[in-house]
Amino acid sequence: MRTAVLLFALSFSSPAQPLPVSTPEKEGFSTERLARLHRHFETLASSGERPGAIALIVRNGRIVDWRAWGLRDVEAGLPMEKDTICHIYSMTKPVTSVAVMMLVEEGRLTLDDRVDKFIPELKDLKVYKGGTVERPELEPPARPMTVRHLLTHTSGFIYGWTNDNVSAMYRQARLFEAPGLKDFIGRLAKLPLAFHPGERYEYSVSIDVLGYLVEVVSGEPFDQFVEKRILVPLKMTDTHFRLPEAKRARLAKIYSRRDGKLTAQPGLQTGGVPFGGMGLYSTIADYARFAQMLLNGGQLDGVRLLGRKTVDLMMMNHLAGLARPTIGGDDSTGFGLGGAVRIDVAKSGRPGSEGLFGWDGAASTYFRVDRRERLALLLFLQWMPFDSATLNLFETLVYQALAD
Repeated sequence: MRTAVLLFALSFSSPAQPLPVSTPEKEGFSTERLARLHRHFETLASSGERPGAIALIVRNGRIVDWRAWGLRDVEAGLPMEKDTICHIYSMTKPVTSVAVMMLVEEGRLTLDDRVDKFIPELKDLKVYKGGTVERPELEPPARPMTVRHLLTHTSGFIYGWTNDNVSAMYRQARLFEAPGLKDFIGRLAKLPLAFHPGERYEYSVSIDVLGYLVEVVSGEPFDQFVEKRILVPLKMTDTHFRLPEAKRARLAKIYSRRDGKLTAQPGLQTGGVPFGGMGLYSTIADYARFAQMLLNGGQLDGVRLLGRKTVDLMMMNHLAGLARPTIGGDDSTGFGLGGAVRIDVAKSGRPGSEGLFGWDGAASTYFRVDRRERLALLLFLQWMPFDSATLNLFETLVYQALAD
């Protein structure tokens, strides 16, 4: 029975179409080549390698392929469906970055504004230069931290994932156990920076700081700003910082493999705090509308969130002046304002386009927009640790199916 569910559960619900629907052929895709993508994910789910997946491909503003495979709840035998709600974690970051850029467009802040202009708690930050966790040696930052530094993860903040003294201090601070964004900032203000602002890229809590900055500058709670200014205008009705109880039955569990078995795990917990870097739940359909808004240069269905040139600015590589102007291991990708940007297709080793823009989430969710090909591609797994191999293969399987 489980095998039957895995093989035939493409979708048992009929969610509303998030965008107009077309056929692969009309939008320049080969149906025969798309079948390679379908077979891969059917096999991935039916073999038990991954519990389930959802994929959605949009070209020219129209859905050309939208499928679900496998299970969202292995123990209960519940299928992954088109409207399954997922933890999107760091795919919250582009949403927060759009919120920041809306305030930039309104003249309420600039990219080069000092962060402590808005968040005075961060005025006396120092940079770690040696010593121990108990007795760190600190020095003043070489330059002020700016809004641009936060948007590009060049602020000096980190996540605390590595085996060094500053990371140990971050872990001890239990930042994401803070009961609210202001308390989060209070805890962060007691920690040293790992490097001088503007010195290098290092993935970090920077976008979480921006969530609080939006709250301060706008004068309203961050989650309310996001809902009123982004989610409601884009009709993203299944995207929430706090998932309503009535929708919890649609939430996919997160799985990993332990002792050779698929095992559900709690994942990263936020306690309902609307962290700008990791707080959102969403569906692939909702996020496709956000992606299409970016693809359209800041507007969707007659509603404009950002100006076209602002979106252009977001999708440029803002690391260009650094000693290492790229992220990742192959130097194919830079970083814009809130997302990665492909700057060298050959170095990536995968088909694609220069300027490909987007980001991922810790539970193996993925979105990219390709303005040259008028293409949005999204894949939602619910799997930890982060499955970069499957996400990269999905990218290849989409591009190899382009026929025109």
